[in-house]
Amino acid sequence: MGIIDSLAKRRSYYDINRNLPVDIDEVIDVIDQVTELVPDAFNMKSSRVVVVTGSNQDKLWDKIFDVFEGKVPREKIDGFKAGSGTILYFYDTDVVSNLQKQFPSYAHNFPVWANQAVGMLQLSIWTALRELEIGASLQHYNPVIDEAIKEMFDLPASWSLNAQMPFGGIGSEREPKEPENIRDRVLIFK
Repeated sequence: MGIIDSLAKRRSYYDINRNLPVDIDEVIDVIDQVTELVPDAFNMKSSRVVVVTGSNQDKLWDKIFDVFEGKVPREKIDGFKAGSGTILYFYDTDVVSNLQKQFPSYAHNFPVWANQAVGMLQLSIWTALRELEIGASLQHYNPVIDEAIKEMFDLPASWSLNAQMPFGGIGSEREPKEPENIRDRVLIFK
């Protein structure tokens, strides 16, 4: 499958379940490989990934529901909880700070570049999951849940939560996307 085909298949899947078409160890192996291959500025390697599965998947989404004190509908949270796992995306602010000290001329860019790197990692893992016939979506319950998640998994204070990606077996396919007028966003000058 080519990259265009892979990107076309990658969609936000909300109807997910625990029936993965591959073993969870294969999923983790793909996440490891993609994390190693995705580039970032200055080769800073600031992105961090936490993969949550099994009973921790339930605990994670129950904790997110509790942190929001019921302000997020239970049905929505339970939809994410129904998946096989969740990938938590972070970047390490200590790595960023150290590079800011080493390269003061670029200091203001390092947080931006760290966010760009974690964004590339999210898309790459999301697409790789879809190649395994696994559905996922990207959620942003941060910063409200940041401290609770760090405490729950005993993560370093320097890790800045960027997004959550619940994943699982695909319960139902998405409708095809309507094509857009791409010239509204891509300008060509020949």
